[in-house]
Amino acid sequence: MTPWWQSGAIYQVYPRSFQDSDGDGIGDLNGIAARLDHLVALGVDAVWISPIFPSPMADFGYDVADYCGIDPRFGTLADFDALLAAAHERGLKLLLDFVPNHSSSEHPWFRQSRSSRDNPKRDWYIWRDPGPDGGPPNNWISDFGGSAWAWDEATGQYYYHAFLKEQPDLNWRNPDLRRAMMDVLRFWFDRGVDGFRIDVLWHMVKHADFPDNPANPDYRPEMGEMHAVHQLHSTDQPEVHGIAAEMRSIADSYPGDRVLIGEIYLPVERLMHYYGLDAPEVHLPFNFQLIDAPWQARRLARLIGDYEAALPPGGWPNWVLGNHDRPRIATRVGEAQARVAAMLLLTLRGTPTIYYGDEIGLADVAIPADRVQDPRELREPGLGLGRDPVRTPMPWNDSENAGFTTGEPWLPLGPDWRTRNVAAQGVDDASVLVLYKRLLHLRRKHAALATGDFRLLEAEGDVLAYERWQGDERIVVALNLSAEPQPFVIPEGEVLASTLGGEPQPGTLRGDEGVVVLTRP
Repeated sequence: MTPWWQSGAIYQVYPRSFQDSDGDGIGDLNGIAARLDHLVALGVDAVWISPIFPSPMADFGYDVADYCGIDPRFGTLADFDALLAAAHERGLKLLLDFVPNHSSSEHPWFRQSRSSRDNPKRDWYIWRDPGPDGGPPNNWISDFGGSAWAWDEATGQYYYHAFLKEQPDLNWRNPDLRRAMMDVLRFWFDRGVDGFRIDVLWHMVKHADFPDNPANPDYRPEMGEMHAVHQLHSTDQPEVHGIAAEMRSIADSYPGDRVLIGEIYLPVERLMHYYGLDAPEVHLPFNFQLIDAPWQARRLARLIGDYEAALPPGGWPNWVLGNHDRPRIATRVGEAQARVAAMLLLTLRGTPTIYYGDEIGLADVAIPADRVQDPRELREPGLGLGRDPVRTPMPWNDSENAGFTTGEPWLPLGPDWRTRNVAAQGVDDASVLVLYKRLLHLRRKHAALATGDFRLLEAEGDVLAYERWQGDERIVVALNLSAEPQPFVIPEGEVLASTLGGEPQPGTLRGDEGVVVLTRP
């Protein structure tokens, strides 16, 4: 029987921005529960919630102070249990965001670790003596800029942080730490959680000798300081695969097809290793290629073909257009092509993940300087690396604050929220929302789209075309990635969906047109 995560679609909720239930301007668990019916109507199968654990919010939840609790801003454990039950009642799976590479500096473990060199938890984090010059142990750079080493005056050593200094990295070479973190997975699986997205999985183990990373000869300051070196020794170490395999064995010990999804930004050939080298690892190593790919048909065709060819036996593909860290698809390709991108995401072979708001065509929102929240933007201003623009509140209707909150939203709404909202698009047959619903409905109705085979088709100009089939059912998808008409002979059959509506023109795809056609035998 096909696991749900192969045939289903996943929806990412950024909890601060989805729905506020108590008027403090920040989304919460009860707010998510109140909007579950939107997700059911949309047609997704699972909800992935970005971190909701207790946190000082130095990095908005990715600095965890307690892995087995709920931050009061979002609610309580009872609220979580109620949300989980409500999701399951509606046939929705619920996934949490596991942050195993680092904790908050306010976590009791780190407080003990930094209290003295001989504390039993000292080795739960990564401590090193100064380098020969008295400075940091090596040249490793934080992903948020600056040295990845923070000096601790009290104990006379540096600790390592791949991100903020408030996010010290955990030492996964310590067996006690490893056991404690595996118990975190069990805690949430025992509560009924259906799986996890694992944050920065490829960062989790560092080279045991901590050598310098090689300089990047192509570095330019506008890339962000983290790119000044290649992260050869600070990420993607061989030992991480044994950890991922242990996580997988825990997930597989629970009933109901629990799933693990790994956040891994690596070239495809290295990404594939996370399906499992010697034992199964994560079910879905996130495939982020569409986020950075040039929006050109031939380039996308090559990317898709190479990815399909690289999959190991039994490896299931997955696709993503955006997330809480990267610019939204509507900003990258424009509103018209965002509709074509939706058709691509939801008809390729593999599990799609939809970022909240993409289903109504949300674009990045310009954030005034005095409203900036993101520590990355505050540390390296002016480089366009800030993530606030893609984390703005979900507009639900045209009431005050778009129905998101009765208070002051933690980030500003987009300028078009009075017309670009769920309620308005729900009654507009030509809206992005209705297109998403139609495509997700087709995935459920047609096995060829959900789990069928795939092959690229020959096409001219800026047309990307492919066929999906299962048994006798064959479906052709043709996408015009330009605003100009392109030659393409649409096969005879039933047009199941179109980005533009109406009847296709013979021998031509209109500008910004994508079609899904059930072909005649």
